[in-house]
Amino acid sequence: MSDPCHTVGGMDQLPLFETLFDPPEWSRRVGVFDLETTGIDVARDRIVTAYVGVLDASGAVRDAHDWLADPGVRIPDAAAAVHGVTTARARAEGRPAAEVVAEVTAALRALFDAGIPVVAYNAPFDFSLLAHEAARHGVASIADPGPVIDPLVIDKACDRFRRGRRTLTAVAAHYAVTLDDAHEACADAVAAGRVALALAQRFPDALPATAGELHTQQIGWARDQAASLTEYFVKIGRIDPAEQLDGSWPIR
Repeated sequence: MSDPCHTVGGMDQLPLFETLFDPPEWSRRVGVFDLETTGIDVARDRIVTAYVGVLDASGAVRDAHDWLADPGVRIPDAAAAVHGVTTARARAEGRPAAEVVAEVTAALRALFDAGIPVVAYNAPFDFSLLAHEAARHGVASIADPGPVIDPLVIDKACDRFRRGRRTLTAVAAHYAVTLDDAHEACADAVAAGRVALALAQRFPDALPATAGELHTQQIGWARDQAASLTEYFVKIGRIDPAEQLDGSWPIR
């Protein structure tokens, strides 16, 4: 079986949702981006693997680039158990972190410069960690990435009261998008892109036509979602009433 992350061209057809509206124009072509890392602290943790690709309107992969980095630090066993890359493998097969960070940043900048929106699931994690890595290695970062499409933010906004988890695995399953090899950068990036395209089909009347308008809309949605979650966490005693979840998007 061919690898859907790297095979340019064919793929399983995206699920079609009945609608009276045409899908928004941004869904004709999207970039996709994902990182797997040494942990979840965007300021301190490092990139282990990365993927940047392009999907067409059907979800077929039209361009694909991936990286394995030697992060220069030990990869915790818990992180390796998630994405499958051990410290030994990263040191033996990975490229210098500074080179990887520079190339990933350049690939994303090229997509933005071409006017291609980039899909990233829970975008503030990936873009914030990449920005910190860029600063760490003396690479000029993307200070204001955009347009960005975050299926997590969009799904919460368009189907606010749906019960259940909102992990990529759960949301992909809800929209009938296949996600094999979850927590591999290529698989997660492509699945997130296909979820974004499925959302464009399912909710075309609720989403702006252009990527720029959608980017701006998501800033407000993310802020409101963080405020709502803060209120809930205070109510159940998970956080102190003086605390406030950061709703900055797409970078913190």
